[in-house]
Amino acid sequence: MKRSQHRILTTHVGSLPRPDGLIELTSAKLRGEAVDEQELDRRLSTAVRDVVRKQRDAGLDVVNDGEFGKAARQSIDYGAWMNYAYQRLTGFAPVDKLEVSTGATSTNVRLTTAFDRRDRKKFPEFYRDELPSGTFSATSTRPMCTGPIAYRGQAAIKADVERFKAALQGQSVEEAFMTAIAPGSFARGQNRFYQTEEEFLFAVGEAMREEYLAIVDAGFVLQLDDPGLPDTWDMADPEPELEEYKKFAMLRVEAVNHAIRGIPEDRVRYHICWGSWHGPHTTDLPLEHIVDVLLQVRAGAYSVEAGNARHEHEWQVWRDVKLPEGKILIPGVVSHATNLVEHPKLVAERLVRFASVAGRENIIASTDCGLGGRIHHQIAWAKLESLAEGARLASQELWG
Repeated sequence: MKRSQHRILTTHVGSLPRPDGLIELTSAKLRGEAVDEQELDRRLSTAVRDVVRKQRDAGLDVVNDGEFGKAARQSIDYGAWMNYAYQRLTGFAPVDKLEVSTGATSTNVRLTTAFDRRDRKKFPEFYRDELPSGTFSATSTRPMCTGPIAYRGQAAIKADVERFKAALQGQSVEEAFMTAIAPGSFARGQNRFYQTEEEFLFAVGEAMREEYLAIVDAGFVLQLDDPGLPDTWDMADPEPELEEYKKFAMLRVEAVNHAIRGIPEDRVRYHICWGSWHGPHTTDLPLEHIVDVLLQVRAGAYSVEAGNARHEHEWQVWRDVKLPEGKILIPGVVSHATNLVEHPKLVAERLVRFASVAGRENIIASTDCGLGGRIHHQIAWAKLESLAEGARLASQELWG
């Protein structure tokens, strides 16, 4: 994995705005409708080629395929980071009652559903009036594990890899990455088959390992998306004891580490956020309470939400918690949570702060979370341009 040896490198978290025609086709496929596969492949190839070029034009160094191969949900691509896995794994079937409690876990952490989060209960009128775009509605179905889990997405990941490799031809980039869901975020109270929660998590991880290996074997950096590590805290009701929740989280870290065993740490980056929906987030778990668990993941880099009004102050955590030797921190310095485009000087200020606590060579500038589906596409690209310009300003200050 490239480091910021002479300047602050730039990247993003994964999801980027999709062309409308592509959204329609992938959404139809997700709904089980018949689609013209050749036309879909043609549009995907064109879209991935264009999004790689646009990332470079925006000034990004470490780029991806926009997550375009992952089927979108409804009319936008929010949620594609997670829902695509249902198509690539056996053992899951839709269940019609989203509101049903998932019951007790192996710890004393009792989960509700995403629709019953404590933040939603605290601000019911807001969530009723301003339901964030792309979230599940009360009538949505939710796939549950009803049989043995195995990976069946070989053709899909092969096509993703080949499209991305073709799109990178002739493009000058520092590095390329692809995203995949981590077992802990995918497996939140969805087990109706395995005897124990641990058995279920490890089955998910073992199956997804095939996708992880395909990405790394193709020469790309693997980004594991795991917002559930801190985010599931808000789905625990009543609020659990912190130590109990950390036990709950560590089981998920163990499943991650099992799934990536043997993969060099410097080929893996690990992303967390707090769900990133457009809401108050007053019940988010503070980073300081989960950072020790985060650092147990055997990854070379940690991508952390740090650019919005709820979590920007948490750069200070890294004054007290030393980033392990050889690791990289990928802080979000522009946010998906506002339509305001961060000024490059603010971006630079944030990056200099992180460099002061973690070392300039250990920082890569990024976004809080995926921008696709959360803000208008024009604003998304303007934010990425500001990110790149801010990194340039910070590099001038840090390297002279």
